[in-house]
Amino acid sequence: MEPTRKEHDFLGELEIPNHLYYGIQTFRAVENFNITGIPISKEPLFIKALGYVKKAAALANKDCNAIDPKIAEAICYGSDQVISGKFDKEFVSDLIQGGAGTSVNMNANEVIANIGLEYLGHKKGEYNFLHPNNHVNCSQSTNDAYPSAFRIALYLKMESFIKTFAGLEVAFAKKGEEFKEVLKMGRTQLQDAVPMTLGQEFKAYATTIGEDIQRLKNAQELLLEINMGATAIGTKVNAPEGYPEICVKYLAEEVGIPLTLSPDLIEATVDTGAYVQIMGTLKRSAVKISKICNDLRLLSSGPRTGLNEINLPARQPGSSIMPGKVNPVIPEVVNQTCFYVIGQDLTVTMAAEAGQLQLNVMEPVIAFAMFTSLDYLSNAIQTLIDKCINGITANVDHCYNMVMNSIGIVTQLNPIIGYEESASIAGEALKTNKSVHQIAVLERKLITQEKWDEIYSLENLIHPKFITK
Repeated sequence: MEPTRKEHDFLGELEIPNHLYYGIQTFRAVENFNITGIPISKEPLFIKALGYVKKAAALANKDCNAIDPKIAEAICYGSDQVISGKFDKEFVSDLIQGGAGTSVNMNANEVIANIGLEYLGHKKGEYNFLHPNNHVNCSQSTNDAYPSAFRIALYLKMESFIKTFAGLEVAFAKKGEEFKEVLKMGRTQLQDAVPMTLGQEFKAYATTIGEDIQRLKNAQELLLEINMGATAIGTKVNAPEGYPEICVKYLAEEVGIPLTLSPDLIEATVDTGAYVQIMGTLKRSAVKISKICNDLRLLSSGPRTGLNEINLPARQPGSSIMPGKVNPVIPEVVNQTCFYVIGQDLTVTMAAEAGQLQLNVMEPVIAFAMFTSLDYLSNAIQTLIDKCINGITANVDHCYNMVMNSIGIVTQLNPIIGYEESASIAGEALKTNKSVHQIAVLERKLITQEKWDEIYSLENLIHPKFITK
């Protein structure tokens, strides 16, 4: 049989397999919270952030004479090991759990304590020398350690997401430049409107994404204010004088981002408004990305009986019964990912609203919703770039012919012949299937061929200028 060690809490004793670095409280969490099947080991940035928090706390406690320097050294060593990622597999608590994240905090406390014990020459579980609560969690509560670590991890994850998102902006901008001379018909309400270029359409996609990147960066800044040192509810109970300021200073240095201590720790301990705003901004991005994917599916529809203005890269056969059919599978999967993110915005909203009095216990589901949304959407965006956008081509002649055969181009005649005459031409063209050119120039002789050529030159259609009689 595998050797075990006996650990206890105030509920009783358990035999813990000796090779494990986590202890009894984490063991209970594994038994209690089999919810998503996704342990926090799947979020290495969260584990790293927990290591940063515990190291900064140990350094601050040492400076405040709250723990022995040798104990602080062992905690710092254990924290560094956790930060390095060597012990990720020991973080087994489910991402969604009751207890406001206590199981995650204790998972970190126990792992770091047992690493520290071995560093000091002791065995795992010999907590009389280095204790998960008394030492690793000294001057802390789950209610400041967990949200501080979550905010750090979320900030770092957003950095990576924003870089990926910026790649989509670049991809669309490149296509905008590539297609800048491709004339096509603009549409409103799925009906012919006025001419534009395919390049203008793709450049607009790049612009809208660039706007959202800036909104995300603005929202990300909200994560830099933390409540480390608040302890249980923000009154700093069990924390020595000056500890919060010292701890946050060390934490900012360790992580390398400009973290600041909240000026009102009671407010900061219960408030989850930053998560609501960030998730709402992420939802906004998901809505825009999904709308763009809808456009890509429409613009590539056909190939014989749809718009067929662009070609998406063929990625796989599209039907088990219809030979030769190819579906827009990449925009489709991105659509579905966006739906997930949009739904998680409601999860975050409801969880934030469910906070009561001095604490919001629903932060674990907020963490789950935001971590998975950023991961899934980042993967979807990279897939969209690599497997779709970069390979899009234009059907140039088809786009041009649709413009010149469209009734919508009659709009350009309004300043010259007036709205009523233009409407009459549109009505006749629609009824007889004649072209606008045939009716306006050849039959009604409302304008000359020379004037027609001026109005409907490629340059004027791409960059319209006001032309009068």
